[in-house]
Amino acid sequence: MSDVNRQIVLEQLPQGPLSPDHFRLTEGERPRAADGEVVVKTLYVSLDAANRAWMQGATYRSAINAGDVMAGGALAEVVESRAPNLAVGDLVFADTGWQEYAALPAKRLAKLPRLEPLTHLLSVYGVAGLTAYFGLLECGQPKAGETVVVSAAAGSVGSIVGQIAKIKGCGAVGIAGGAEKGRWLTDELGFDAAVDYKAADFKRQLREACPEGIDVYFDNVGGDVLEACLFGMKTFGRIACCGAVSQYDGDAPRHGPRGVPGLIVTKRLSVRGFIVSDFDDHRTQALADLQSWVASGQLKVQEDVIDGFENLPQALVGLLHGENRGKRMVKV
Repeated sequence: MSDVNRQIVLEQLPQGPLSPDHFRLTEGERPRAADGEVVVKTLYVSLDAANRAWMQGATYRSAINAGDVMAGGALAEVVESRAPNLAVGDLVFADTGWQEYAALPAKRLAKLPRLEPLTHLLSVYGVAGLTAYFGLLECGQPKAGETVVVSAAAGSVGSIVGQIAKIKGCGAVGIAGGAEKGRWLTDELGFDAAVDYKAADFKRQLREACPEGIDVYFDNVGGDVLEACLFGMKTFGRIACCGAVSQYDGDAPRHGPRGVPGLIVTKRLSVRGFIVSDFDDHRTQALADLQSWVASGQLKVQEDVIDGFENLPQALVGLLHGENRGKRMVKV
């Protein structure tokens, strides 16, 4: 075990689009565990659009400031323990930040099963899979025969949302960028239709894919896509608000979705924001369902694993530009 702890620091807060130049690779001393703590070694770092949102200010977590070790969650292995609930060799998901080693309070961590491939603990059995599960089933409450639309459908959460919708007997329409991603959604993952938000006729495509309207919209992007889907909602439709990636990177949007209050009232829409920890009490059942669907082949897992700790900045920038299919992570 090395005594050197490589870290990636957010050198400066971006004023426009994020670039690798906003980060700096540095080295420090490996931390040691105090009483009640463990030291973990990072194995895979999770990359999510929310990483960029944290640079804009406090959300459900503290804001990141210039000079801080970049924040982020990771699958990690305990390498030193001074706590009774975790032993050397145990796996945990932890808010390690972008560094090879972190000392953390053990009471905030829970041991994960050591299953293969380990990457599934970050994707379908991790935050991505649980976010899709709870956001769709608890917030969207789809019923068999209804139409579910999901934006960022080729991403880590959206690709799972559409598949769960199909498992529950719903029609699934994915919104993604480009014809290639659209074909992947329909041909490989079983979506009923895909809509290209980059196309000039995006709104026409959406209407044709949902001729009777949208029952459930799972929103990952906000902005103009949210606006288009709002106008396509059926009366008593439900909207699960997971993220707003279109507004995270770059200049502030010129306007929000127009006509929202009137649409919500006249269509009697239910709009619910959530984060995955809202549903911790139901985590065991969710994981059992996800594992069953993967084992049966009903749920296909797509992962985008990039090698090399030093590649984290570029990997995050690429994710914000829509390079990935499925869950993106970096192997340290």
